[in-house]
Amino acid sequence: MSAERDVDLHSALAWPFFEPRHRELAARIEAWCRSNLSHVEHGDVDSTCRQLVRELGAAGWLKYGVGGVAYGGHGDTIDTRAVCLLRETLARHSGLADFALAMQGLGSGAISLGGTHEQKTRYLPRVANGTAIAAFALSEPEAGSDVAAMSLAAREDGDAYVLDGDKTWISNGGIADFYVVFARTGEAPGARGISAFIVDADTPGLEIAERIDVIAPHPLARLHFAGARVPRSQMLGAPGEGFKLAMRTLDIFRTSVAAASLGFARHAMAEGLTRAASRKMFGQTLSDFQLTQAKLAQMALTIDSSALLVYRAAWLRDQGESVTREAAMAKWHASEGAQQVIDAAVQLYGGMGVQSGVAVEVLYREIRALRIYEGATEVQQLIVGRDLLKEHAATSSGERAK
Repeated sequence: MSAERDVDLHSALAWPFFEPRHRELAARIEAWCRSNLSHVEHGDVDSTCRQLVRELGAAGWLKYGVGGVAYGGHGDTIDTRAVCLLRETLARHSGLADFALAMQGLGSGAISLGGTHEQKTRYLPRVANGTAIAAFALSEPEAGSDVAAMSLAAREDGDAYVLDGDKTWISNGGIADFYVVFARTGEAPGARGISAFIVDADTPGLEIAERIDVIAPHPLARLHFAGARVPRSQMLGAPGEGFKLAMRTLDIFRTSVAAASLGFARHAMAEGLTRAASRKMFGQTLSDFQLTQAKLAQMALTIDSSALLVYRAAWLRDQGESVTREAAMAKWHASEGAQQVIDAAVQLYGGMGVQSGVAVEVLYREIRALRIYEGATEVQQLIVGRDLLKEHAATSSGERAK
């Protein structure tokens, strides 16, 4: 770990977005990361993720992604700022540890938001203590960003629903104990005809059709449902309300994707500073060149602007506000900005920056997927643009009515 990374003061904690409990949490998770994540093995990714989930659960970090003290959560509602602080810090130390925490929250978020007492009691305590691994199954081969185009069918059959079709790009696919699955039940066209179900991994008719390898390895799979019978009691919320539940879940965790991006960017900044201050070139150090100083300044500007957007969105949600636009802005800016910061750090490293296993090379691979999952950058742009036009139309109508 570089010296700069070791003494990171996380000055953003002084901002008024945070309360004393958040600052205390940030100090505790930082200390835990230094003690427990100095060397995370990536050889057997499945095994490593299972171990990380157990360790994060035992340490009490997973409870922040669960809603309801009675169900093992840290509070009655999910504290978005706390989740973001956890993800930012974990990502700065280990991308796989961040993934393990994030997927527990995302995979169980719909249960926290829309589950019955029985569903919450059955699943959430095990998610919070790390004894059960959760997964969020939304994307399909022809329905990624366009969620309303999903085709996985769930037809009623007595006291159950029978699921047929595929889900893909499912994080924790292959190691999860249960999946929150979104399927078309057909109450209405498009998004209004989608429902959500909790499907246990050992359900007959559910199989792991394919394990998917990506540039930053983590458990990922395509799921195939062939007559998978799911009891009606496993439906989350009412029929046809699955899309709304998915979007509410993403409103929480989309902001935390931005926070993870911020953590990756902070790590890259620390690595870049260390390299610039130590690399000898043309009789001086790399940091003596004005071009280097300008690059470092741009990296710092990108990081601070991302942090402001991330914690504005998190704070607003914790105040009970709708944050669809703010979360989209945060995810868009922070993930794209982190890619730029990391690329700049690789450039500062020169040839060593693309050597396999070097910190900035690992970061370069880890950040890329964040610009795509939980809504690609282009989708975030559409969300922001449409929301602005909707607000403008409403304002204009009000003015005309006066």
